[in-house]
Amino acid sequence: MEPASFSCEIGFAEVTIRDRAALLGVLREIARRYAARIVCFDAEKLAGRAHAEAALRHAHRSFAQGSAISNSFEMEALLYAAGTRQCSAAVSFGLHDGENHLYVCCCPAPEGIWRDLAVHMQFGGEPDDTISPKKAARLAVLFDITPEEIAATGHDRIRNLVLERVALLDVCK
Repeated sequence: MEPASFSCEIGFAEVTIRDRAALLGVLREIARRYAARIVCFDAEKLAGRAHAEAALRHAHRSFAQGSAISNSFEMEALLYAAGTRQCSAAVSFGLHDGENHLYVCCCPAPEGIWRDLAVHMQFGGEPDDTISPKKAARLAVLFDITPEEIAATGHDRIRNLVLERVALLDVCK
């Protein structure tokens, strides 16, 4: 994804959260134990795995260049995923109470970290990366993509438009 110094693995998990703060505490402890960063993205708000990869890549680059908006890599990745400078908006792209479908990212992913994470969430195969019309409409609202942009690029290019919004955060800093 980036130079050899940056390594992330991404898995897909489902979890029902009753106490978000408690799960975040567990994730922080696992990350501390393995000297890793763990970022969880709400898959329902992402335009597929490429969106998660782009957010991680941009967050890494912003920290490496000293241009990060936030104090933590995890929040920086959420800011890029949301395509915004507003932490309050970016938080909604992470864990939430109730049923979650997540891209779980470990940077790096030392041996044993996935086993420890699997105690708290169920990992499985990745979802179909196809964006349904319903999800495309949701993404258009989340990323302020206008009907004119969709008409100009085509309905099948919504992922590209979302990834453009992620990249544009660098310009808006």
